[in-house]
Amino acid sequence: MMDTKNLLEQLLWGGGYLLLAPLAGGLLAGFDRILTARMQSRKGPPVLQPFYDVFKLLEKRGTVVNGFQNFYMICFLIFVMLTGVLFFSGGDLLLTIFALTVAGVFLVLGAYSTNSPYSTIGAERELLQMMAYEPMLLIVAIGMYLVTCSFQVRDIITFSAPIVYSLPAVFIGFIFILTIKFRKSPFDLSSSHHGHQEIVKGISTEFSGPTLALFEIAHWYENILLLGFVYLFFAAFGPVVAVVSSIVAYIIEIFIDNAYARLTWRFTVRASWTVAATFGVVNILVIALLK
Repeated sequence: MMDTKNLLEQLLWGGGYLLLAPLAGGLLAGFDRILTARMQSRKGPPVLQPFYDVFKLLEKRGTVVNGFQNFYMICFLIFVMLTGVLFFSGGDLLLTIFALTVAGVFLVLGAYSTNSPYSTIGAERELLQMMAYEPMLLIVAIGMYLVTCSFQVRDIITFSAPIVYSLPAVFIGFIFILTIKFRKSPFDLSSSHHGHQEIVKGISTEFSGPTLALFEIAHWYENILLLGFVYLFFAAFGPVVAVVSSIVAYIIEIFIDNAYARLTWRFTVRASWTVAATFGVVNILVIALLK
């Protein structure tokens, strides 16, 4: 009976993510645009503008450079959705991170398949970004395992004490690499916000119409998943505090996005590995020694 109840809960949370994450992610993107505009002394678009943009893209006829690019983009979206289902249904945190990596690989393959110089540069920079943030993601999973003795999200989220108390440095390191995952300055290397910059939208240059819409929707799914990681650090405080903490973390990322210009890929990789080594590894060593 208990197993059936747990299965139903997992299906409910996984299905809820599939249905509600695009809505929440689109609203978050709209909030992002408004707050960014306010920081730049502009009025900004309406909060529903991201939905209008995606609907407009879905109505357009896409231009296909290579027959495989749409296939890779669909795989990218599917694996991002699968990653979120694994996470929100309480599954294995390591498996979640590996599935997210596979999703990123499909995105890179889609960009490479177009044979566009700008898209190729974007794909190469995306690989560099993955190389930069993956160590910190793994450190987050390892740190949470050392604290809770489990890789299962359902066990981590129900842990009695706030995880951020045990992993403060790991949390700081995770916030650092979130700037890369959210595709924000100074680390928006593979796909800049503005088409006039040197890589002309980079990894998404050759995607158009419905395919570009899938890219945006996958980004919404991914953003909600990443905020779910932030939620885990504060889950013991209760849902309200954890949700507010996740929103505050996103606002911090928006502020960083508007306060810094893009940096080079060399600095990105070097800084990310330095943060992972100094904040992440040291925090984990302290926990391991205290056990």
